[in-house]
Amino acid sequence: MRTLGIDYGDSRVGIAITDALGITAQGLETISYDGNDKILLKRIDEILSIYPDVEIIVVGMPFNMDGTKTIRAEITEKFIHKLKCKYNKIKIETIDERLTTVAAHKTMNFLDINKTKKRGIVDTISAVYILEMYMNKSK
Repeated sequence: MRTLGIDYGDSRVGIAITDALGITAQGLETISYDGNDKILLKRIDEILSIYPDVEIIVVGMPFNMDGTKTIRAEITEKFIHKLKCKYNKIKIETIDERLTTVAAHKTMNFLDINKTKKRGIVDTISAVYILEMYMNKSK
């Protein structure tokens, strides 16, 4: 049983996946979709065809630090609705993603990743953190 993690952003989406046993999380890719969910859903279809054993999709919910909803959270909820309609056999869950992007930037700084590479991988690393938080919560 695998779980897919999604860091849903305005123009890029980070994707991470667990191993077949659901023990570890690995970053897969960052999808550039420029706000066009059709492009994004097509790529998710392709990923799910490669990993047909995905049983859960976890999407990070962007809340304010005080726990209130952001405008981005409302947009994310609409995307989640599309996921639920399209993938009705896969359980769709959310998890609070506050500070995952900050943690991803700290990790990249620690690893001394140069500025131009950061943009392409920050969302993937954030998706890994989202997935790891979900995995830790589920234990």
